[in-house]
Amino acid sequence: VQLQASGGGLVQAGGSLRLSCAASGLTFRAYAMGWFRQAPGKEREFVAAISGGGGSTDYANSVRGRFTISRDNAKNTVYLQMNSLKPEDTAVYCCAADQRLWGLPGQNSEYDYWGQGTQVTVSS
Repeated sequence: VQLQASGGGLVQAGGSLRLSCAASGLTFRAYAMGWFRQAPGKEREFVAAISGGGGSTDYANSVRGRFTISRDNAKNTVYLQMNSLKPEDTAVYCCAADQRLWGLPGQNSEYDYWGQGTQVTVSS
C-alpha cells in the first residue's frame, strides 16, 4: 500500500491550498481516509476524515468551516481543500487509510496505513 501526498507549499495567511493523496495497492473504496498534521514540537493531530463512499465526514474543531475533505474513488485520491489559512495551520500534513466498509474511525483511532507528509507553511 502506498499513499502519496502532494500539494503543500508556502502561502500567505488568508490564502488557500489543496492537498491531494493518491492511494495504490488497496481497494480504495473500502477504506475511510483521514488527514493529520504535525507541527514542530507538537504531537500529531487529527484534521479531517471521510468514509469510503464519501457520504460521511468529520473535522477537527480548529479547521471546521475552513477545510473540506473529499474523495474521488475513480481516481483513488482523497483531497483536502484548505481555505482561510492561518499561521497556526503550518505543519506537515499526511494522509492515512483505515479499512472499514461503513462509517468513520474516531479522531484518536489508529489508522492501518500512513503516507509521507507534505509541508504546509502559512506566513503572517
